[in-house]
Amino acid sequence: MRNARRDATVLAEMRRWNMTTMTLKIDDKKAAALRQKAQRVGLEPEQLLTASIDDLIAQPDTDFDKAVRRVLAKNRKLYRRLA
Repeated sequence: MRNARRDATVLAEMRRWNMTTMTLKIDDKKAAALRQKAQRVGLEPEQLLTASIDDLIAQPDTDFDKAVRRVLAKNRKLYRRLA
């Protein structure tokens, strides 16, 4: 019931702020780690992700570009397997 109420609240917020819904697939370990971190700071995982995205977008482009290049290089083999 709690999730249904939260989902309804999130949907209402999205309609109010004209937000886009995105789906993200992550492995179970990462999902569990995200839930734990969010719980430690008193947030829902979705709220923690939104705050993280806001921080990422707010970074200067050079920092963002460096971070993207680092992540892409780190996961290059994985991306090739998935392609």
